[in-house]
Amino acid sequence: MSNQALPRPRFTPPEPERATRASLKAETSTTPLLQGRVSEVPDALFGWAMRLCGLAVVALLGLIVYELVIGSQLSWHAFGWKFFGQTEWNPVEDQFGALPFIYGTLVSSLLSLVIAVPLAVGVAVFTTEMCPVWLRGALSFTTELLAAIPSVIYGLWAIFILVPLIRNYAEPFLAKTLGWTGLFTGPPYGIGMLAAGVILAIMIIPIISSITREVLTVVPQHQREAVLALGATRWEMIRVGVLRNARAGIVGAIILGLGRALGETMAVTMVIGNRAEIAKSLFAPGYTMASVLANEFSEATGDLYLSALVEIGLALFLVTIVVNGLARVMVWSVTRGQPARNIA
Repeated sequence: MSNQALPRPRFTPPEPERATRASLKAETSTTPLLQGRVSEVPDALFGWAMRLCGLAVVALLGLIVYELVIGSQLSWHAFGWKFFGQTEWNPVEDQFGALPFIYGTLVSSLLSLVIAVPLAVGVAVFTTEMCPVWLRGALSFTTELLAAIPSVIYGLWAIFILVPLIRNYAEPFLAKTLGWTGLFTGPPYGIGMLAAGVILAIMIIPIISSITREVLTVVPQHQREAVLALGATRWEMIRVGVLRNARAGIVGAIILGLGRALGETMAVTMVIGNRAEIAKSLFAPGYTMASVLANEFSEATGDLYLSALVEIGLALFLVTIVVNGLARVMVWSVTRGQPARNIA
């Protein structure tokens, strides 16, 4: 019996899908976003406008320096470099020296760093490494809210709340326990270098904490995981895997806080005592470069008196610019311009 070949089935290729009426209508209704000939004139105008905005900031900075240099020439010709080494400040006899103000600025700023740095770094570490997610945003917002309070409000709060606490509790305790150092001796006025350092510390905590938090968040997550995989505790992980890699940025944040402390005026003026002298004790009143400008600029009647104040302003301006520039470079060396990342 012969096998007959079965008939080959016929397969018809599927017909291509026809576009629906809606899709055809959408295709026919689409039009290019920019119709007609595109002109390059608006783009060129926009580019020049942005360049002018950038140059305006540089020009403004140059004008400030020029005005300060011109205004301080009389004092510079009269005293020279000795102006920054003399301690006498006597406007009646035209004898001016900036050393007490430089001393008061440095002491109050360094004291504020001693108080603020541990607190600010601790807040930043807790926020990025240990804080629950639901609390992280509220804690960060509350910390940064301190930076939005005007300095005069800090000064009023310090006069009515902080100064009595320091006078009645802190200074007697420090005099009893650490009086042998010579830094905590004398009558407890409440108003003085110690009060200025404390109020400055409260004011620079948000700056140091915010920048430190941004620096910590750019540390790669795999470094934390690697340290934990080696059997380290959480403290060892934070110390070795996080803080060690972010130390340059943390130092930059501290220097930025120092720049803010150097130039603070109103709050310090209200609690430092405003006395142009150099004293070893932190209980004694003092003076800063910013405070003397705020207090005596409107009272400067003689040309030499006014020129001496302008020279103090020039010195403060240059120191602040150098400090902030150094801090920005150190922060950039860690972040490399990368935005902060939230670590889950």
